Amino acid sequence: MTRPPTPPFQTVYGTPQPLDWLCLAPHPDDAEIGAGGTLIQLAQAGRGVGVLELSRGERGTQGTPDLRVQECARAAHIMGLSWRGNLGLRDGELTDTPEAAHALAAALRAVRPRVLVVPHHQDRHPDHFGTYQLARRAVHLAQLRKADLDGEPWRVSRTLLYQGNADIQPDLLIDVGEVQDQWEAAIRAHESQFTGQVVSETVTPEIIERRRARQSYWGTLARVRYAEAFEAEGALLVDPLAL
Repeated sequence: MTRPPTPPFQTVYGTPQPLDWLCLAPHPDDAEIGAGGTLIQLAQAGRGVGVLELSRGERGTQGTPDLRVQECARAAHIMGLSWRGNLGLRDGELTDTPEAAHALAAALRAVRPRVLVVPHHQDRHPDHFGTYQLARRAVHLAQLRKADLDGEPWRVSRTLLYQGNADIQPDLLIDVGEVQDQWEAAIRAHESQFTGQVVSETVTPEIIERRRARQSYWGTLARVRYAEAFEAEGALLVDPLAL
């Protein structure tokens, strides 16, 4: 009897399964900060939504890897995610290497996302723009029938870029006003990062206030209270009747 291939990731919450949307996060909490409202809204609508952390955030000033895994599981429950996993790459060294790309491509084949959400390539954090470059290679590898990977080939239909620590020029705004309570609770689940001393512009007790200000700005442009901003890789096909 042939054993199924060993998955290249640790499951933190839920069960690996085909997903409608998958968000790649360089570190625990990045998905909530950059795209949490959208992910929550999709999950509430019954879509299969997942998050894959690429590292355990082991070099972060606050918290421990084990504690951060627990926080990720709590946040996943609040968000209603179908699955959350961790690829176990080295924090601070996320970049486009063959080994990392093959691991991520195998993960994409395992959970088969239709839409992939990744950090923007103009982000100031090296792990964030490194994740973008890594994702591009992994998406390509995952669809190649002759790639040296477990699982059946899989083609991601759409890649969206989310805002991290730098400004972006979005071509897609999503109204997240109805899920503000859940979004805030999901971020606060990462207690080790958002209580205590201020470490950076993101590791701070003021994270909710700062990120909500961004959502308010994007919401103003979209004529709603709060919105999250994304940039599409490639042109978006829009139904004119929906405009």
